[in-house]
Order: sequence, then C-alpha cells, then structure tokens
Amino acid sequence: MTVVLRQFAPYDLEGVLEIERVSFPDPWSPAMFMGEICRSDRIWLVAEQADGRVVGYGGVMIVGDEAHLMNLAVAPSARRCGVGQTLYDDLAIRAARAGARRLTLEVRDDNEAALGFYRAVGLAVEGVRSEYYQAGQDALIMWGDLPEAERRLPPPGREIVLAIETSCDETAAAVMRGGTEVLSSVVASQVDFHARFGGVVPEIASRKHTEAIVGVVAEALDRAGLTMGHVDALAVTHGPGLIGALVVGLAYTKGLAFATGLPLVGVNHLEGHIFANVLVDPDIEPPLIALVVSGGHTSLVHVRQWGVYETLGETLDDAAGEAFDKVAKVLGLGYPGGPILSRFAAEGDPNAIAFPRAMMRSGDYRFSLSGLKTAVINHIRHEREAGREIDVPDLAASFQAAIVDVQVAKTVRAAEEHGVKTVCLAGGVAANPSLRESLRSALAERGATLTVPEIGLCTDNAAMIAAAGTWRLRHGDLLGLDAEAVADLPLG
Repeated sequence: MTVVLRQFAPYDLEGVLEIERVSFPDPWSPAMFMGEICRSDRIWLVAEQADGRVVGYGGVMIVGDEAHLMNLAVAPSARRCGVGQTLYDDLAIRAARAGARRLTLEVRDDNEAALGFYRAVGLAVEGVRSEYYQAGQDALIMWGDLPEAERRLPPPGREIVLAIETSCDETAAAVMRGGTEVLSSVVASQVDFHARFGGVVPEIASRKHTEAIVGVVAEALDRAGLTMGHVDALAVTHGPGLIGALVVGLAYTKGLAFATGLPLVGVNHLEGHIFANVLVDPDIEPPLIALVVSGGHTSLVHVRQWGVYETLGETLDDAAGEAFDKVAKVLGLGYPGGPILSRFAAEGDPNAIAFPRAMMRSGDYRFSLSGLKTAVINHIRHEREAGREIDVPDLAASFQAAIVDVQVAKTVRAAEEHGVKTVCLAGGVAANPSLRESLRSALAERGATLTVPEIGLCTDNAAMIAAAGTWRLRHGDLLGLDAEAVADLPLG
C-alpha cells in the first residue's frame, strides 16, 4: 500500500480517533491528542493514502537520549500492508536525528501481534509493570537501540535527497542518493489537460499540481523503497516558471521541511536542466557552455564553475519550444508541437523553404524567433489562400533547420571564444534529434564534445532538481522557510 507520512495536524483528529477507538480498549480522548501534537518534544505522524484518508498514526516522546513510543496504530483495512512498519521506521529515524539513542515502549502482555512486531524490529522485553493497564493486565517494557548512523548527515556520496519540481505543467518528484544515483523519478504529466487549448493554461496547471503532488511524492518514495525518515534533505524548484505552479511545489516542500526538520534547498529550474547532464556523465566538469532550450527558455550560459553562471545571451521574444508549439497549432497538428514537427521534419527537405535565420550574424549571443514564427505563419496563410496544399514535412524540416542553424552557430562560437571544449545541451528541445546531431557534428569538427541528457531527462523532471540540490546541499546553500517563489528567478 502506498502512503505518504506527514506531521499529525489538528484536521487529522477525526480519522485518528476512528482508528484509536477500534485499536485500543481504552482509547485516548481528543483533548489528549491535541495536547500532544503541539509539543516540541514530541514527533507525531500520520500515514495518508492518495485519496487523503488517514490509515495510520504514531507518536514518539523525546527525553534526553531516550525516545518513548507513545502510540502506533493502523486502520484495520490497512493492516498487514506495511503501513505500521513504515510508521515505525520513520519515527525511529526521526527520534535518532533528534538525539535519542534508545527507544522504549509498553505493550500489553497478551498482545501477541504487537509483541511479534516489536521483536521483529529489534526491541526486547527488559521489564514488567504489574497491572499497568488494569487489574490483572501487565505491561511489558521493551527497549531497543536506535541506529547510530541515522543520527548524522551521511558523507558526500550517500545523501538521500527528495526533490520536487512544479515549474510548469509537470508534477514531478524524485529520490536520489549521492547526487547521481536516481532511486526513483515520477512525473505526472498534464499535457492532456492543456492540449485542447494549444498551450499551458496557468490556472489549470496550478490546480492539477495541487491534486497530484501528494500522490506523486508518495509514489517516488514507494518506488525508492524508502520513507520520509530515510530522507536527508529536500530540494525544490523555486523559480523561474509559472508563479502559481511554483507556489504549489514550494509550499508543499516547505511544509515537509517544517514537519521533519530536514534542510531545504532551493534550485533554479535552469540550473536543474544543466545538471541533468551530470546524470549522464558524472565526471563532467566546468568550464563549459550550456545551451538551454525549452518551451520557456532559450539561452546560452557560460558555466565557469558549478554555481557560477554567466548568461551570454537569451531569446528576445519567443523561446524555441514556444515557437514549435505555435507553428504546430497553426497547422492544426496538436500540442506539444516540438515532437510532432520533429517527426514530420524527418521526412522533409530542410532546404525546401528559405526561412530567415534571425540574428545569425548579430555578433552577440542573443536569439529571436518571433520573426521566424511570423514568416512561417505567413507562408502557411499564403499557401492556403492560393489553394495549394501545404507540404507539412518540407515546412517542418525548413522551419526546424532555421532554428537549429542559428543555435548551433552561436553555441559553437561561444565555445570557441571562451576556450572551452565541453558543451551541454539541456531543456525539452534538447530532445530534438536534428539539434542534437547538428550540434554534436559541428563541435566534433572543432575538437569539442557534446553532452546531452537522456530523452526522459530533457523534459521537466525532479531528478535534475535533486542533482543540483545535492550540490547546493554540500555547499550549505539552504533555503529558509520564509522563501518565496520567483517567476523570473535569474540563473546564478
């Protein structure tokens, strides 16, 4: 059963009481729970299903270097599904991180199921409290050591980071060990919801993130075979992007940080795209040039060293991915336009139509695609007005070549002028086969190499955020709980 663990909140009380009443002959009262969950020396968690239903809860009291397991219960419908084990493991790890070295609890002497469970997790009976519960009902006192290794942040190479990405229309979460080992990566796409509009609708994106984020995070942890208690730090995209979408991811991750006490790292979305290349080649090192091309960004970046970025040039208007989407929309081909036009372009002649190469000889590293987009749309309109059928493969190939030629020329020149031999391609448009191969070939002729992420790491994902977040974690670059999302967050 997939559940997400989070801090016990007052609005969970009804669900918790329902489980409490069917689990114990002398259940706690609402006042007892409310008095507990607000205390700073307590750790209280609930296990929540994707539908929001609470199916388990547990609490630990910390006293010096000892932890007392006060309560642990699972709904009957969720028993023997691993929920109790997940809760116990998470509470034990959090107690260890709070400074506890041993854990103790009392259990009824005739509760064979509970005794078996606690023995299985390493606890042993070390005493008896006669008639602790009632006349003739003894309590067995159990003790066990908490794992020493879990009380400190692992050394570099072993940190486990949970990352969340919601900058646009993909709700993504990933769990990573050591900055390069992807334990899980989950992406919930909204493309079907936006396709009918021919582009991303910000209000819909924000709403869908809110609906999906709990389940996506739970699935990422489940696929990794871990719980929140195993996580060492949290990373989240806090800009740039759609402000409403960013707010959902940042608010949720700040809530996790507050509930768990874990360090929080903020990652620039563009830096994440660049770090996606590290997941392909862990040995890649600056200085390097990065061409970041996506639905919202087209920019050339000089990466002097990790964390030190100089943006050499950006688009003055449309980004490459945005241009692809708009042309595909005019042709009635659907959304997103990049992959569709790329498939048509593979069958067409890139020299069939002489579209302009905007700013090819501008002498700088800026891009402009609005003129090219207008030229393509005008060509489509003229052909239709003349009653001629549009050759979509030729048009797609010619349009694509006009974009690729400028990006390749400026990227190669940037590499030469800055004396670097390594170029990284990043962003959703990095999945375009023509761009990848044209740039690789042009760089090879000049003795330079190109690194490109796997297709699944080109589009928005949380694995790239985890990679960048791990680097920032190691350098102590943390985000405060008062941090806000920044729609136009600059790189570096």
